[in-house]
Amino acid sequence: MSKAFTKESDDADEDELQLPALPPGGKNYITTPGYKRLRDELLQLIDVDRPQVVEVVHWAASNGDRSENGDYLYGKKRLREIDRRIRFLTRRLEMAVVTEPSLHHGNDQVFFGATVRYVDDLEEERTVTIVGIDESDSSAGQVSWVSPIARTLLKARVGDVLRLPMPERVAEIEVLDVQYPAAPA
Repeated sequence: MSKAFTKESDDADEDELQLPALPPGGKNYITTPGYKRLRDELLQLIDVDRPQVVEVVHWAASNGDRSENGDYLYGKKRLREIDRRIRFLTRRLEMAVVTEPSLHHGNDQVFFGATVRYVDDLEEERTVTIVGIDESDSSAGQVSWVSPIARTLLKARVGDVLRLPMPERVAEIEVLDVQYPAAPA
């Protein structure tokens, strides 16, 4: 019989989060603020959110018939989501290599944590900050260090003209400015 006609197991956890791919042999670099945000989220889930949901599930379970008890069913589902996120965050924090971008303050070469202003061959000027996989946010101009633009920019210096492969073309970009945060006082 073809595999297409076999029933999948109901026990499989289809919603299990997959870790974002890291380059082979690569590390999970993250900035200090990014690490703190992940750790704070983990502690919030463990110390506040999970105990609240456990309390609701316990209360709902004591009400009798669980098969039609919305509070119980939703609470159990929410508990699985929280536990899944806790496992994910725990693994990511264990793998994290915290780096401090301020060590490069005043440098004109692009390293992890740099905020880079560049212009492309269409005269569009952009600014991106190179951060870790778990803290990137393209809407805020933060790109993962494994993204194509970050890989192109890494180790470049102010004034360098680089070739950025894009799906529809290869763009030329020029590095205009490189900034790092100042060292904490």
